[in-house]
Amino acid sequence: MFKKAKKFPLLVTTLAMTVVLAACGSGSDSTGSGNTDNTGTKLSGSILAVGSSALQPLVDQAGQDFMEVEGNEDITVQVQGGGSGTGLTQVADKQADIGNSDVFAEEKLDADQAKTLVDHQVAVVGMSAVANKEVGVTDLTQEQLVDIFTGKITNWKEVGGADQKIVIVNRPASSGTRATFEKYALGQSAPDLQGAIQEDSSGTVKKIITETPGAIGYLALSYLDDSITAIKYNGIEATVENIESGTYPVWAYEHMYTSGDPNEVVKAFLDYMLSDEIQDTYVVDLGYIPVKGMQVVRDAEGNITEK
Repeated sequence: MFKKAKKFPLLVTTLAMTVVLAACGSGSDSTGSGNTDNTGTKLSGSILAVGSSALQPLVDQAGQDFMEVEGNEDITVQVQGGGSGTGLTQVADKQADIGNSDVFAEEKLDADQAKTLVDHQVAVVGMSAVANKEVGVTDLTQEQLVDIFTGKITNWKEVGGADQKIVIVNRPASSGTRATFEKYALGQSAPDLQGAIQEDSSGTVKKIITETPGAIGYLALSYLDDSITAIKYNGIEATVENIESGTYPVWAYEHMYTSGDPNEVVKAFLDYMLSDEIQDTYVVDLGYIPVKGMQVVRDAEGNITEK
C-alpha cells in the first residue's frame, strides 16, 4: 500500500516555513481507510494538521508522499504551524483534523478538553540549549540554566565564559518546545524577561543565535551543527543514544492528536506516519527518534519507566 519514502539530506530550513501541501480544508467529507473504504470506494477527502513547528517538517514530507500513493489521488493534506497550543486548541474545537504537539494535551488544555482527544505518538524529539559560538561555554548545570533564563545570571563570565552580555532567545507561551525545555531542562517556568528575543520559528531562532553575540536559546537536535554551540546538560550531551536510554532528560514525544477516533482517511494517514516507510527514513533523516527505539516510557506527569 505504501510508497517507499525517499532518502534526502537534512532539511533544517523546513521548520521555518509553513508548507502548504495541498488545498485547504478539514476532513469532514473524508471516508475510507487505506486506498479504499470497506466497500472498495476510492479514498477522498482533505486533512488539515495544525500545530507544532518542531513536528511540521516530518508531517509535511510524509503528507506529500501519502498523497502520491496510488489510490490517494483524491486526498489533500495541508500542514500548518502555529505552535502546540494552537494545534491542540484547534483540534479540540474541531477546526482541524489533527493537532500536532510536542506536549501531552493535559499540559495545555483543561481536563475536559484533553479527555476528548486521542493521542497518536509518531516520534520523539530531543532538545538542547544552544548558544552563539563565541560565548566560550559548552556545559551548564540545571541551576545555571535556571539562573540564566530567570535573569539572575546576565553575563557569560559568571559561568566561566566570555565577558559578554547574555541575550535570551525564547519561544512564545503557546510553544510546545518552550514547555518541554522549561519542564525537563529548567524544572520550572521562566518569565518573559525584558530585552529577551521571542521567536517561534526554529530556523529563525537558530539564525538569531548564530548572528547575535552572547545569544542563548534551545533547539531540536535536528538543528544542531557547527554554526552554534550545543550546551551539555549537567555534563550530559544531547545525543540519540543518551535520549533513548533516558540518560539525557530533555526530550518529548511528538503527538498527533485527533478529536475522538479519527475518520478513515485521517486514520490511513496516521497509519502511514507510523509505517516503517516513514519511521525508518524521514523520522531518522530529519533528526527525530523513532518511538520504537526508546528504552524508556514517559507519561504526562513526566514519570519515566523502563520498557
